[in-house]
Amino acid sequence: MGVREEARTVENLNPYDIAQQQFDTAARYVADLPEGLRGWLRGTVRLLKVEFPIECDDGTVKIFSGYRALHSRVRGPGKGGIRYHPEVNADEVRALASWMTWKCAVADIPFGGAKGGVICDPKQLSRNELRKVTRRFITELGDSIGPHTDIPAPDVNTNAETMAWIYDTYDMMHAGKNNLPVVTGKPVAMGGSLGRNEATARGCLFVTRRAIEEGAVPGLNSLKGATVAIQGFGNAGSIAARLFAEAGAKVIGVSDSTGGVTSDAGIDPKLALAHKKQSGSVVGLAETKNITNDELLHLKCDILIPAAFENQIRNDNVAGVRAKVIAEAANGPTTPSADAALFDRGIPVIPDILANSGGVTVSYFEWVQNIENEHWSEDHVNEHLREKMEAATDAVLQMQIEIKDRHGENVDLRTAAFALAIKRVASVALVRGIWP
Repeated sequence: MGVREEARTVENLNPYDIAQQQFDTAARYVADLPEGLRGWLRGTVRLLKVEFPIECDDGTVKIFSGYRALHSRVRGPGKGGIRYHPEVNADEVRALASWMTWKCAVADIPFGGAKGGVICDPKQLSRNELRKVTRRFITELGDSIGPHTDIPAPDVNTNAETMAWIYDTYDMMHAGKNNLPVVTGKPVAMGGSLGRNEATARGCLFVTRRAIEEGAVPGLNSLKGATVAIQGFGNAGSIAARLFAEAGAKVIGVSDSTGGVTSDAGIDPKLALAHKKQSGSVVGLAETKNITNDELLHLKCDILIPAAFENQIRNDNVAGVRAKVIAEAANGPTTPSADAALFDRGIPVIPDILANSGGVTVSYFEWVQNIENEHWSEDHVNEHLREKMEAATDAVLQMQIEIKDRHGENVDLRTAAFALAIKRVASVALVRGIWP
């Protein structure tokens, strides 16, 4: 292979580098953005690393490391999940924190971006050990988190129970205050919002349907009857499968970390989820054909939903993608090189900062309910979410048109979404000014 050919195939998959590249691509379409402000919005305000010991169930002591990144508080408190995964690292949390800033701005909610994680394999830890890890991690973060400064939420391998531990730990350290807003995604019985568990997937449904209705997907006029393939069958992916099916689409493929299945006749999401709970995987589901994760990404379908991890659609596999539209339920699943290839082929990518913003939007609703000591009905939450998601989709599509009109250039939906977000954050930063 020649040097030039190798350069084309070697791709930088560092998530922080990708996040900054996406920012740079969009920032040039934002007028009146001073260079100093551009550099500040591009960077990370704070990155904490903590290390702490945990006594395991067998009496041994293990050392764990964790991170919390704060990207911006220009529009409000930092907001972002906490994940438990062996591959958590500084660049990953910095990238995810920045994406949260832009996601909140696209959804037009008054939060900035943050993210955190602990380097561990939850599958190798007991519930008691996970509880200890959570409590000690939050203790080490101390007052760097708070109801009006930085608000955690669930992410990969964390859930409502994890959030309950976070709240209880923080509340023990700050007794006598209303500490419920310090974390979202809590159990409903202790201040969590109805509809929060389904919010990421439901938001993805609302955004995708709106984009189709507004003519943003060539060759696709309706969600009803559309074929859907979903990579990742965790919380977001499995719920998306159910909601898209209930909306009239046909799920023809699903996968998890061990592999996937497909069926031209359609897959019942409830049966797939029951099989996964029983066997540990969707592989082997009755009346389906087993496939690999790569084959799932290459299924001929109308809507492809990556709902797993970063860098799933890359330069080395994008040529096989045959979907009419990609809706990113995961964070960062498509690399810039793959974005460009899909754009050249006329396959729109509904970017993560729009497609999966339903989760943080309902987290915002939960935060508001906690502050006001209210509890909204699920119908109210879902209707309010639909309004927010449709407005965000319309704003991104309008920004795409404005860039074409002002600069004479066609840009993809990710660039339009980033440009919209940067414009909204920058406008507030300029009004606030520099302190002191």
